[in-house]
Amino acid sequence: MPGFSGTERTGAPLSGVLLALAGAMTFSGKAIIVKLAYRHGVDAVTVIMLRMLFALPIFVAMAWWASRGKPALTRSEWLGVLGLGTSGYYLASFLDFLGLQYVTASLERLILYLNPTLVLLLGWLLYRKSWSRRQGVGMAISYAGVLLVFGHELRIEGSNVVLGALLVFASAVSYAVYLVYSGEMVKRLGSLRLVGLATSVACVLCIAQFVLLRPIASAFTVAPEVIWLSLLNAVVCTAVPVLLVMMAIERVGASVTAQTGMVGPVSTILLGVWLLGEPFTAFVAAGTVLVIAGIFVFTRVAR
Repeated sequence: MPGFSGTERTGAPLSGVLLALAGAMTFSGKAIIVKLAYRHGVDAVTVIMLRMLFALPIFVAMAWWASRGKPALTRSEWLGVLGLGTSGYYLASFLDFLGLQYVTASLERLILYLNPTLVLLLGWLLYRKSWSRRQGVGMAISYAGVLLVFGHELRIEGSNVVLGALLVFASAVSYAVYLVYSGEMVKRLGSLRLVGLATSVACVLCIAQFVLLRPIASAFTVAPEVIWLSLLNAVVCTAVPVLLVMMAIERVGASVTAQTGMVGPVSTILLGVWLLGEPFTAFVAAGTVLVIAGIFVFTRVAR
């Protein structure tokens, strides 16, 4: 979730807002595609490997493009890229994919949407950064919304929801760690170069994980639908959102882009109802409203 800071530009062009909307909606489709792939009998290790295998050439090209004319990375910078790629993209993605085996796409998106609050809490724990009472109110509202949807799913689906929710929450914490520690690296390398390099590291790790844990031949025995879904996930829901959001930030600033991104949970829920047949209940609706309202209060205060 890029950009909960920055200067908002006045007179923001409509194109920037449309890019931000498209970025939020395409990124939110990731959970839907993963859930569809699981219907064909594959596991998280295979699904994430295929996604990253198809995404790797895109991110390598992105890193190469952003590195033109720039000095080579130092040893410490490479170590930083390795750490950020492991935390922000490998662990965050793998834990998220594992969690999606047990929870609905709607609950997954609401949990991940708590990310700004986790960044603030980590900043407080690591650097003793202060936070206001109104930010605390925003966090409380958001977490109440997630707990409402979680409690509803727990009653319907059983104890596996607890495991799934914990895995997705751990994914959000892992990505929050990436955001907390990436600030200095972004200043030194630039956002596009860092994203390209860090995500390339994550792609290699996901492929290596598959090679270590699964027979290589099993990658070629999955249903054709899984291959096409993984390709769609890699391009439309992984690489494209990164570029769309960065282009939106360039046009309208980080604040407008972040606020526009609030459409993400709504689009995930609607896609889940349409494509996955997930129930749209009063609990899901109320929880979504609470989460979005809480994050809105939180980010308004932060800005």
